[in-house]
This record gives sequence, structure tokens and C-alpha cells, in this order.
Amino acid sequence: MTNTFKTDRRTLLKGAAAGGLLAAAPLAHRFASAQSSAPIRIGFQQHSTGIGAAYGRWYGRTTEAAVKRINAEGGINGRPIEIVAEDDGTDPKRGAEVVEKFANQHNCDVAFGTLFSHVVYGSAPAAGEQKIPYFVVSEGHHVASGALNRYTLQPGITDVKSQVQAMAPYVAENLGKKITMIFPDFAFGHDHRDYFTAAIEAQGGEVLEHIAIPPTETSFTKYFPKIPRETELIYHVMVGPAVLTFVKELGEFFGPSRPELFGFIDSLEAVDLGSPGLEFLEGTYFWEGNPRYAQADQTSHDKLFRAAVGVDDNGASISDPKDISTYAHMFGCWETLYVIKAGMEAAGYQGPADRAKLIEAVEAMTDMPESDMHPQGPKLFNGKTHQVFGVQYISRVEGGRLNKVHTTSIQDTLYPDEVDYTSQSF
Repeated sequence: MTNTFKTDRRTLLKGAAAGGLLAAAPLAHRFASAQSSAPIRIGFQQHSTGIGAAYGRWYGRTTEAAVKRINAEGGINGRPIEIVAEDDGTDPKRGAEVVEKFANQHNCDVAFGTLFSHVVYGSAPAAGEQKIPYFVVSEGHHVASGALNRYTLQPGITDVKSQVQAMAPYVAENLGKKITMIFPDFAFGHDHRDYFTAAIEAQGGEVLEHIAIPPTETSFTKYFPKIPRETELIYHVMVGPAVLTFVKELGEFFGPSRPELFGFIDSLEAVDLGSPGLEFLEGTYFWEGNPRYAQADQTSHDKLFRAAVGVDDNGASISDPKDISTYAHMFGCWETLYVIKAGMEAAGYQGPADRAKLIEAVEAMTDMPESDMHPQGPKLFNGKTHQVFGVQYISRVEGGRLNKVHTTSIQDTLYPDEVDYTSQSF
């Protein structure tokens, strides 16, 4: 068994290095009490290249840190976790191929980690066909909408529908009711378009214009003349390598006279707020899944998480202050891995034959208190919809940093069930 473990580990490290991730090396004696000392193999579908590469890099670092901590605590059912990382290129077709490789070539117990919603859509059918649990760390409404299958779960990060529903009252009351939306032209952006429009209308507001932009666009100025003059607030969410360009060009277009701005931090994930050209953001607002800057009321859980992942109080890498994390999203990898651990332990998971038991164990989860395992905040998991709900944060740019000004309740984020995956067969 020891020799097999070493051979598997060499194979793992070769693939993981290519994907920007090195798995933690557990000490064998910590796992001697397990029925099997074979590792739990988790296939990490990583956006190492393509428009999601910045997220993929930090999802990798977060995954590495979580695995290191879990293994130091004894692993899962006394067995170490090994991560098998594969780059999906942030591409739906490659995503499906990666999931199939996890099931058929790498002998993984579960698949994990996908962020971009179009990749989730492309990959989830393969997870259902291969009957491998697929734990996504995305934000789209794809899981809870019922569009996917029982093998696909999102227990570590909230979805767009719940986020925008919780944001809308604050936006309407404090920032404006005549709104222009700018969003990426794929599933994630369409979720923002559909669910924020409905949410703001419920608050007596109106979306004057929807401006959809291809996620691979590199220049944005040509889109801004479409913004109606009577716009009181621009709601923006952009993704990909050109996000800094997008925000800079938005500032150049308006100059000192601009509407209010409310952005999802996706428009500035992995971007330094001190970058030249971003001065105009002072006084503007952002949704944050997890506050990038350590706040005055920082919890011990956030402090532990930052230290484990190697992020300083400004949300940058401890080793390089110019390397800004994707802090609003990457906690989802940490929390999802702890959900997998809890689910496997509740199910007495021993191997692929217990995959259905694992899914049923996760479906039975409800309250997830704020803790070292859930440092972003408390959560409520809905086993029928396979979606977790949690608090959301609104921050304001003040003095070149993001200061939290509003925290929603979990209740603010809830909406009626649209599916019952538990009624589906395996």
C-alpha cells in the first residue's frame, strides 16, 4: 500500500503542477486507523487557463490550504485527501472531458471546483452519466434552477439569484431606482440580468437598459453610449482578464460626472484597487461574497483562513502584495471541501460504491454555523435544491480600500424551491 501510495503521488504531483496546484503531503501514521489507508481522490476541475485563470490560480491555493489542514487533522474517515488537478481551459467541452477523466482514468471519488457557469452547464451532464458526485464552486443559478442533475451540488457558495435578491433593497433605498445593467453575455451574466431585474422591480425600481458584453471582449468604450442619460445607477459585473480595462474605460467615459455605481466585485477580482485609473471608484459600492480587506470586526475564522491560504489584511498574497486574491469567491473551495469531508464521514464513505450515500448525506445537511470550516459566515443548505444560502456583504470604496457597510441576513437570500433533486433516482 505504501508503494502504491508513492506511485500515485508522483502521478498526482505531475498533473497538479501542470494545473498550478500541489497537494499536501500527509504523514502516513496519521491515517493508520482507517479501514483503508488509500487516499480519498478528489478531482479538481481547475480553470488554469482561459478567462477564468485568475480564479483558477487562487482556487488552487485555497484547495491546497484546505487539504493540508484537513489532512493534518486526520483526513476523511482516517484517510488522506489527494487532489488530482486537471485544467479545463475554462471551456465547457474540455470541462466535460475532464469530468470523464476523473471518473474513468484517475479513479477519483468525487469531482470538485468548477466556477464559470457555462463550464458547469457543459460538465454536469458528464457527471450524471458517469455517476460521480460533482461539487461545483460557482455562483450561477444553474444548480438550484433544476437544470442539472442529482449528482451536481453547490454546498459551499451562494448563487446569483439569492445574492441579487438580497442586494436589491439596499440598492433601491440608497443608490437609485433607474438602473442600467452591464454584464457578460453568458449564463452567469444572464442570471444577473434576469434575477436582478425582477428583484429591483419588486423594490419599485426599473432597469432602463441591459448591456450584454462578450466575456472575451478586450475594449468596452463602444458599449457605454448605450447607457440612457436618465440612468441614476450603473450596475456592473464583468469577468475575465480585461476587467481592469473595463473599469478604467468606464471611469474615462464618465469623468468626474457619473451616475452612482454598484458593482459585483467580479469586475475587480484579482485587481489592485490602487491601480492607476481606478481613483474614480472612490465612494462607489460593491457586492462581496467575502470582504477582501480584513474588517474592524474580523472574526477569528477569517483570520485563520487568511493565514492558511497566505493572504494579508489587504487581500493580497503574503509573498507578493501585487498578487491580489479572488477573495470574494475562493472561500467556496475551502468550505466545499469541508462539506465533502462531513458528508463522507456521515455516510461512512469507503469508495465509489458509496457515492449515492454521500449525496444523500449532504442532502440531509441544513445549518452550517460560522466556524473555521465556514469562515465566510453562517449558511443554510437546502437538500432539495442542492444549493446553499448565506449572508452577503456590501462594501464601499473609502480611502482606496473596501469597507463593509451592510450585511444581509440569510433570510434575505431565500426564494421558493424550483426543484426537488431528492425525488430523482440515482
